[in-house]
This record gives sequence, C-alpha cells and structure tokens, in this order.
Amino acid sequence: MIHGAIVGLGRWGRNLVEASRGHERLKIVRGVEPDMAAARSFCSEHDLALTDDLNAVLADPAIDAVLLATPHSLHPAQVIACAAARKQVFCEKPLALHRADAARMFGACREAGVTLAVGHNRRFWPSMRTLRDMVASGELGRILHIEGHNSNENSQSITAGWRLSEEESPGGGLTGAGLHVLDAFVSLLGPVRRINAQLNSRERGPPPLDTAVLMMDFVSGVTGTLSTIRATPFYWRVHVFGTNGSAEVLDETTLIGRNSGSKPRQESYPATDVLRAELDAFVDAIEGRRPYPVSEAEVLATLSAFEAALASMKFQSPVQCDAA
Repeated sequence: MIHGAIVGLGRWGRNLVEASRGHERLKIVRGVEPDMAAARSFCSEHDLALTDDLNAVLADPAIDAVLLATPHSLHPAQVIACAAARKQVFCEKPLALHRADAARMFGACREAGVTLAVGHNRRFWPSMRTLRDMVASGELGRILHIEGHNSNENSQSITAGWRLSEEESPGGGLTGAGLHVLDAFVSLLGPVRRINAQLNSRERGPPPLDTAVLMMDFVSGVTGTLSTIRATPFYWRVHVFGTNGSAEVLDETTLIGRNSGSKPRQESYPATDVLRAELDAFVDAIEGRRPYPVSEAEVLATLSAFEAALASMKFQSPVQCDAA
C-alpha cells in the first residue's frame, strides 16, 4: 500500500481524496492545509491527520507520495522539495506557469528516482482516449486542422482567493479551463510552433468576464483554433479534421464522426471515474507497471505553447513557441 498526503484541501484537493477512497493500492492518510479550521471537519470525516506544515510531512518516513492541489506558483518549490525528500509526486495542472520551471521539476524528480505525474484528468475521458486512437491509427487520414473550446461557469462562483489573481491565473480562462484543451491538442498532434492569441477582458469582476482566443500552427503543419470563456455554462469541444473524415468530442462520453457521403454518427461510451483512473495511472507509474500517460515532453510542449499565448496576448502579435 502506498501511503500519501494531500496538500491543499480546497475543492479539487477534496475531490482527489474522495476519488482515492477504497483504493486498493493508494491510501491518503495526511492532509496539509494552511486554513486548518476550514479543513478539520473534512479531515475528521476521511480519517486524515491534519497539519499546516508540509516539511513535517516530507520528513515522515511513513509517507510515500504527495499529491499537490495548491496554487500554481507554489508548485515548483513544492515539487522540488518532495523530490529532495524522495516522495512520489502527483501535481495538479498546470505543473508550473513557466516551461523552464517545469523542466527543473522533472529534472529534480528524475535525479531523485521518483515519479512526477501531472493531473490532466480529461486525458482519461473515454471519448478523448478514442479520439487519440483514431488520430494515431490514421483513420481520419492526414490531419489538417483542429478546433477546441472549453467554457466553465464554475468561475462564476469564485469571488475571492488565489484563482482570481492575475499572477496565479494569467490569460483569463486559459490557465484553468483552456489549458485542458491545449493539453488535448498537444496529446493529439504534438508541439505547437507559433501562436497568435487575444484576450478580451470585459469586466475584471469578481466574477471576471473575459474571452480568450488562440490561433496556432503546429510543428507538424496542422493549424488550430482554441477559445475559452469563463462565464458561460460548461461546454467542451475538440474537433479534428482529416482528409478521410473528422471526429468531434463533445463531452466525457460522446464522440461524433463524419465522413463524406454519410450521415454523422454519434458514439457513446460508458462513463468512468476519471479521477480514480488518474490515480490508478499514478500508482502504476510508481510501481513500474507502465509510464504515466502524460509525458514530460507533452507537459513541456503544452507549457511552451501556454507561455507563447500569454506573450502574444501581451504584445498583440504572433509568438514563436520555445522548443528548447
């Protein structure tokens, strides 16, 4: 049994704890949260020993793994500290706000001989798994273009805290919802070469009212567009266009395929517990059963595109992605 600690007991940290309940190979036994009063009831309910001191957890030989659901800017120092303590690491996305920081984090974990898994939970959607298989198999022919969108009205309920900080969540909705789509693009088509991005901030809020739009060229020659709006109801779309057909994912379980001369066909897949699947993959990687499915190269490519998009928004011109 791998004994873990969860760092950050906000909404998402609690979701990870819930997803781990009854896991045969991973048991979260400690919680780290600066606002201990707010977390005490939850930790009591889930039998977690609560502290506000991460260093105490890192010094505990009974803890094998640390799961980080903390503000984005804290990730680099926390991941590197976990690596120094020889703890396996699961870190929610974005791993870092800068590609160079992420590269240092992967290097520290590699040198320490520990796993660094990044939480891109939508990689585990059955529909997205199928879409990746379709692209990889050549079923859609030569890929020409990709379109994506993610809106998530959860931001309407956020009226205070670090998620509203420009330093923690730059680029409007790109850091939160939009990064899921950018990761999906990279997982399907590889690294991005150049991005032209625009952020339109209508009201600073809270809650904020903004739209972000990206046009991109991939190293492979494929073109793409991505948009995200924080205020509107949840909507997900990733649509790949190839010479033999197109395939469009609309949610966790729905994929629509199109071929010339045929009516669109809708495929539905059984829903899965994607957070549990994500934790399963983390444990598999720790135990050496198989590599974690979000690779270092993909994480770095996504963050390279993310940084280029932010620079493009700032300078209002196309920006080349850093492929170093």
